[in-house]
Amino acid sequence: MSHLLISAAHKSSGKTTVCIGICAAFRQQNLIVQPFKKGPDYIDPMWLTQAAGNPCYNLDFYTQSHNEICTNFYQKLRLADIGIIEGNKGLYDGLALDGSNSNAALSVLLKTPVILVIDTSGMTRGIAPLLLGYQNFDTKVNIAGIILNKVNGARHEKKLRQVIQHYTNLPVVGAIQRNNELEILERHLGLIPSNEATESNSHIASICSIINQSIDLDLLRHIATTATSFDLSIPSTNESITNLIIHPIRIGIATGAAFGFYYPADLDAMQRYGAELIPFDPLHERELPSVDGIFIGGGFPESFMQQLEANIAMRNNLFAYIEAGRPVYAECGGLMYLSRSITWKGQTCKMVGIVPANTVMHQRPQGRGYIHFKSTAEHNWQLNVGKEIFAHEFHYSRLEQLSSGQKFAFEVLRGDGIDGKYDGIVYKNLLAGYAHLRDVAGYNWTRYFLDHVRNIHRNNQCNNQ
Repeated sequence: MSHLLISAAHKSSGKTTVCIGICAAFRQQNLIVQPFKKGPDYIDPMWLTQAAGNPCYNLDFYTQSHNEICTNFYQKLRLADIGIIEGNKGLYDGLALDGSNSNAALSVLLKTPVILVIDTSGMTRGIAPLLLGYQNFDTKVNIAGIILNKVNGARHEKKLRQVIQHYTNLPVVGAIQRNNELEILERHLGLIPSNEATESNSHIASICSIINQSIDLDLLRHIATTATSFDLSIPSTNESITNLIIHPIRIGIATGAAFGFYYPADLDAMQRYGAELIPFDPLHERELPSVDGIFIGGGFPESFMQQLEANIAMRNNLFAYIEAGRPVYAECGGLMYLSRSITWKGQTCKMVGIVPANTVMHQRPQGRGYIHFKSTAEHNWQLNVGKEIFAHEFHYSRLEQLSSGQKFAFEVLRGDGIDGKYDGIVYKNLLAGYAHLRDVAGYNWTRYFLDHVRNIHRNNQCNNQ
């Protein structure tokens, strides 16, 4: 059960690029690599998925209990040779003052050795008090090695290694020289999801080559083997799905360059609950597949709004599908696509038009971070009014000129949603909002949605008899 958590002293230290390269390098050694990402995120996990060759799963204190995090982690890890967790922000960063939801807390919970990626720009002897402070701040955290990043030549690397050896007991696992090509790749990785990057494989190969030359992979793998073992007799959290398998359904999943923000765990849950997932690309396909319901996830539709507008047939088919009362769930980018139009950089393009509002892109985020809300009586998936739900949002857009009299599925308790008070527009059997839901023990949204789809399917069959 070898595993590591790759963290840093602060964000933008290069840990994502390092993680991608490590995953790709171990995969190149024919190891089964299982990637994980701490917190809510889509873009980094998409790159890690492609680099490792296995889906990247998110571990999040805000939406999951400690038991659920441990269970999900070890159920996925037991099938792999090594697990790589990418942290978010810095090692000790988190929402809670006591650090209970930090990367450090995750490493303690999962008994994971930590590798710190240190941006060494302008630093020599000053690295010693930084590392000693990180070691002594919480002695329960097992900082097991250091990767020096953005090193300014061989002389700089030699000084850093001498300082670390003299003042600390930490091994230097590798040193990555400052590389203009790598900096370009890092900017690219931070801006564009791998499903949009036409040269993503070559980017990953370039990073992998640099990691192979810069990091002692044998030492890194040895450190991973020092992770404390867990009792693997963890009960499965999967619900009974016997009754669902009897009634299989087909769910269309919007894919392609414009829509790629999906949690693998959520898609896994849909399949466990009896759904056959049917991908379709709103950019290039004119017809909807034959499905019982549709899920349009997040993405960057504004980057492809001209192509989405040009595909009039798909827009009309989606409008008609929803207008006919067929079940659809849309998140963030999906909501934007279903609105009347998207305005960005002085240009406006028509979208599906079933949501009576215009989407306008802004320079600053209009909703960012964790969101907390509760179900209203208008929620069309369930009757559990008042159910509190924890999710996240990240959007630079806002709905404007929204028609009055809208029904909403969620009342926002923390966060922004659509208007600061509500999220989740309900129209017939459509639910569309800015929040990104996660299928977790506290809210199995995929089960609610699929039951909703089944109920509509059964009612339609009865009406047609």
